[in-house]
Amino acid sequence: MKAFAVFALLAVAGADLAPRYGYVQPSYGYAPSVAYAEPSYAPVRVAYAEPSYDEAPVYAFNYAVADDYSGANFQAGENRDGYATSGSYSVVLPDGRTQTVTYKVADAYSGYVADVSYSGEAKYAPVAYKAAPAYHAAPAYQAAPAYEVEQVYEPLPVYQSEA
Repeated sequence: MKAFAVFALLAVAGADLAPRYGYVQPSYGYAPSVAYAEPSYAPVRVAYAEPSYDEAPVYAFNYAVADDYSGANFQAGENRDGYATSGSYSVVLPDGRTQTVTYKVADAYSGYVADVSYSGEAKYAPVAYKAAPAYHAAPAYQAAPAYEVEQVYEPLPVYQSEA
């Protein structure tokens, strides 16, 4: 056992685990020769002309959806000429009315001005309400049956005074 401890101590002392600083370039006996072509920096030809965004946008669009199967019924449209924008959109509400929003923006400083209107009369379907039955939870715990304890002593007699 002592010999093992001595050998272990010598192995730890002999192991040189101190970090080495610096790097030694390995020599392989040959130097690879690499030849690259000189890059050419010719101007790149442009395949398209850069669009100019200086002019004010002008557009108009409209769309509408009327699907009887799903019940979807809505439409929208907008016109824009420069900063002046106007449009409207409408949707059929669940109560049967049609909500129409008409909006306009006169210029960049006037802001968004909207006019909301409703057409039609609200119709609500009668709801047949039936109260759910009352919930009575079953007891989760069953108590063990009670048992009578036998008396192991005799109680003392109780005397009543004659007063």
